[in-house]
Amino acid sequence: MSNLVEDNPAKHRFEILVDDALAGFTAYVPRGEVLVFTHTEVDPAFQGKGVASALIRGTLDEIRARGGRLVPQCPFVSAFIDKHPECADLVAEQP
Repeated sequence: MSNLVEDNPAKHRFEILVDDALAGFTAYVPRGEVLVFTHTEVDPAFQGKGVASALIRGTLDEIRARGGRLVPQCPFVSAFIDKHPECADLVAEQP
């Protein structure tokens, strides 16, 4: 099973493709350089296979590579960051 995480700026979301099928996405609202993540969804056919974690990991890696920051309003993104403190530096200060 090959995973590919990519930004889809037109839809304001990062998407994960599993074997070329859209398996899930995490939606964001851009606020300047900061992305506010609001919702994560995985297709039921791919649930329980680590797809959501792979999606968030790939998303955070991309944000880090860009030098960006995020606000994890989505409970799944927030929980992932709590479990992976090495990602905490990507979280922007709330105004």
